[in-house]
Amino acid sequence: RGFNQQHLTEKLNEQEGLPVSRSTVRRILINEGIGSPRKRRAPKHRSRRERYPREGMLLQTDGSNHDWLEGRGPKLCLIGAIDDATSTVPSALFQEQETTEGYMRVFQKIVLEQGIPQAMYHDKHSIFEVAKDKQPTLEEQLEGKKPLTQMGRLLHELGITSIAANSPQAKGRVERLWGTFQDRLTSELRLAGARTLEEANQVVAAFLPVYNRIFAVTAREPEIAYRKVDKDFQAEKYFCFKYPRTVGHDNVVRFGEVRLQVLPTTDRSSYARCKVELQ
Repeated sequence: RGFNQQHLTEKLNEQEGLPVSRSTVRRILINEGIGSPRKRRAPKHRSRRERYPREGMLLQTDGSNHDWLEGRGPKLCLIGAIDDATSTVPSALFQEQETTEGYMRVFQKIVLEQGIPQAMYHDKHSIFEVAKDKQPTLEEQLEGKKPLTQMGRLLHELGITSIAANSPQAKGRVERLWGTFQDRLTSELRLAGARTLEEANQVVAAFLPVYNRIFAVTAREPEIAYRKVDKDFQAEKYFCFKYPRTVGHDNVVRFGEVRLQVLPTTDRSSYARCKVELQ
């Protein structure tokens, strides 16, 4: 139930061992009065942007809030990224909400398994873009820096160009991806009987290699643009939240309700009034 005709044909071949064609499946369903659940709109004329020539040159990222479990469990947000050159999805993760932590987890997996992409295309969500009315701190003004979100800071530290889209149409590849996922992945979740966040992430982990095998296209140029990280790359130094703080006169750093005592070292006995970074 709920599978589109092409997806159903694939599952009959894979899981039931029935080597039938899509046209055969379509004819049988139509004879039984069963139409495809996916309605296709009449195409509109658009000038399509040329794909980037190499894999890893540009990733489009976004989050999709949807009733992925169709009432069997909580509403979830799927956070993922799609490569502009090949349409492969290197990472996707279900979270309860669209959060900075979710994006960091998705991109940490990409960086460790694929490498560092050259550019990231995203919307103007507050996760990526600081509100225009936010004023820079005195330190930022003196250093000529603009305020950055945690994700903005992460992209800057990794040397990834951050590109903000001006409209949903501008990041059409990832928008079309969500349309495909809301059709196919929702059906896979239903077939697996997924009811929890953990079960949903198990399904999407198994789904991505199959999706990439079916929908990936060949890049115009064979060279890979991802920058591989060194063996001594410490991901936790980048994929974390960083906050500047000033050590108190009692050598304590405050963070919300937490108090962190800075102990003396062989270099100095007190760190009072020192500028520190809490990671």
